[in-house]
Amino acid sequence: MAPTLLATRGDYEAFVDRYDTFLFDCDGVIWRGNTVIDNVPATLDMLRKRGKRLIFVTNNSATSRRDYVGKFAKLGMQAAVEEIFSSAYATAVYLRDVVGFASDKKAYVIGGSGIRNELEDVGIATVGQDDTAAISLATLGDVEPSADVGAVVFGIDYDISYRKLANAHVNLTQNPDCLFIATNDDRTLPGGKHVYPGTGALLTTLIHSTQRTPLVMGKPNTPMLDCVMQKFHLDPARSCMVGDRLDTDILFGIKGGVSTLCVLTGVADEASVLSPSAPQATYYMSSLGNLFELAQ
Repeated sequence: MAPTLLATRGDYEAFVDRYDTFLFDCDGVIWRGNTVIDNVPATLDMLRKRGKRLIFVTNNSATSRRDYVGKFAKLGMQAAVEEIFSSAYATAVYLRDVVGFASDKKAYVIGGSGIRNELEDVGIATVGQDDTAAISLATLGDVEPSADVGAVVFGIDYDISYRKLANAHVNLTQNPDCLFIATNDDRTLPGGKHVYPGTGALLTTLIHSTQRTPLVMGKPNTPMLDCVMQKFHLDPARSCMVGDRLDTDILFGIKGGVSTLCVLTGVADEASVLSPSAPQATYYMSSLGNLFELAQ
């Protein structure tokens, strides 16, 4: 069935009344880069006043949940740590609770402080953040695997370098027991006025060089989905996933058996939403901020 366009106050009222829990992607839905999308803060306030449960599910691993709370506040919105579920947090929970990551092992992290903070909060030591020295063919031999590294965790890294990739590569190829985990594999990243290379685009370098396939935690993959469903005990029939990407957000909702709403303020446009070959959202609308009309 083709997605249903929400365009009138009656559409908005029926949509909001149908669900108790709304799961939101952040980039491209709540904000773009560091700019909040028009009327979204008022929309979230309206949903809270109606007793709705809000959960923010993001593939962005660069920011910890605590830092996300700060970003929400800076942009004039309320959010609690417990309402935020990031791919970095899902990775930490997976290593601690599912793998039973050994206390004497460390995770080599390609990514930002968000990943390191979430891992360290659950007791997993990290390395890699100090790999900033220049490297050349003459000094490449200095890069050696470490017996202490039990996992390579790959997320978005705005300062990615050949040294980091080389360290990850030798640990993955020389130690078959070293886990290979990616926080997400988003091909692109929305920000500012444009769309830029995402974690998935960078990740292909290591996949190609190591000939290993990582376990991908983020949307739309099963590990993150299982973590969200277990933590929040969702009733799929009364839950809706709101996102801007068909291949991650909307597919994530479909796999979870929940309704989906695709907004056009991020990656997807109307033509892609209506394409029969794309994951089929339940609904679509130009912006989440349109629901602000219900607060007036």
